[in-house]
Amino acid sequence: MVILTYILQGIIALMFLMAGFGKVTGSKMHVEGFKKWGYPQWFRVVTGIVELGGAVLLIVGFWVSTSALAGALLLAFTGIGGIFTHTKVKDSFKDTAMILLLAILSAVVFFLYL
Repeated sequence: MVILTYILQGIIALMFLMAGFGKVTGSKMHVEGFKKWGYPQWFRVVTGIVELGGAVLLIVGFWVSTSALAGALLLAFTGIGGIFTHTKVKDSFKDTAMILLLAILSAVVFFLYL
């Protein structure tokens, strides 16, 4: 079970590192997404920083389990916010699927560390 937890943890960390980096650096996709959703651009940067922070906590969590617990919880709640956003603007399931999957996997990692 430990190996499965580490694999999930690594996948989630990599995905949120990529997403967070794109938001912080202002990739066109993220800038347009936040405009579409009606959120200010400073919120895109804050969201990116939260995602990067959660990913770093998951990486540190390979050595310090409480860090993984905190990172997984933070990213699960971030994912819930993303799901809410996609639902609010009536995005397709295809557009919502990735953040839904990441939120579920983050919650699974959180509960695996309990």
